[in-house]
Amino acid sequence: MRVAFVGKGGSGKTTLSALFSRHLAHSGAPVVAIDGDINQHLAYALGLGEDELFAAPPLSARSGEIKDYLRGDNPRIPSRDAMVKTTPPGRGSRLLRLLGEDEVHSRHVQQVDGVPLMVTGAFDESDLGVACYHSKLGAVELYLNHLVDDTGEYVVVDMTAGADAFASGLFTRFDLTFLVVEPTRKSASVYRQYRDHAAEFGVPVAVVGNKVTGEDDLLFLKEHVGDDLLAHCVHSTYVRAQEQGRPQGELEQHNARTLERLREAVDARPKDWVAFQQRAVEFHLRNAIAWANEATGQDLAAQVDSDFQHGPTALAALA
Repeated sequence: MRVAFVGKGGSGKTTLSALFSRHLAHSGAPVVAIDGDINQHLAYALGLGEDELFAAPPLSARSGEIKDYLRGDNPRIPSRDAMVKTTPPGRGSRLLRLLGEDEVHSRHVQQVDGVPLMVTGAFDESDLGVACYHSKLGAVELYLNHLVDDTGEYVVVDMTAGADAFASGLFTRFDLTFLVVEPTRKSASVYRQYRDHAAEFGVPVAVVGNKVTGEDDLLFLKEHVGDDLLAHCVHSTYVRAQEQGRPQGELEQHNARTLERLREAVDARPKDWVAFQQRAVEFHLRNAIAWANEATGQDLAAQVDSDFQHGPTALAALA
């Protein structure tokens, strides 16, 4: 099951991504966390020391090699140059199992406090003025397009802040999106914007209130979010201590129960592989018309394999 954490900058989505990933991993569940934010802080939120380096190469640094691996011997994709971030899998493509023995997981995953983590890569000086950060997310989109995950397996992605998450079709790659909302008008405004965009494409959203300090904050969230409010986190001295580099104590019981409530909500979601592939194809065709046909010099609609059935069926065919 794939989940994303989104929200206004500073709302706490990276912190909640880390807490939820660690909660899953420490329970023994297979999980991969992915830092898809323009500010690459998830590794440190998970417990990487400030003087430590994340040694695994970022996904964006090897996007060409990742394309070569995933396209396999799919006859509709003759080269890496013909493969764009939205290219959906088809017969002949290589599919991934979560934490499987493949080139993507073996090269790009690093354990941080028991959580397998992959990162997209930071926006650096060479990108200034010539690249959009969302281009770095292309490898994440390809990864999710080719992943066959099962119930009880989790991918947790810390996404870019605000409505920037809608700048690519990546927002449709998730079984459930958690929108982190603070009890402020600005955060509630981002919630409404994201809710409306998500509803247009049938993307399921649940709200996690954060930084709640009392009944007034909770009433504010209920007034502005309504039935979308799934659970909330109270102010955490445990998290503050972690952020100050002095890890101590345990997460508050209320916040621990909130993490379990999030897991229950994810586990309750049905896995719809038909809808997943249909959305992948839809956004691929949109991108083909908008820019990709011109960029590659090809008609990328020809990459769509209408007879391909994604999910366990496709894995069984490869066995």
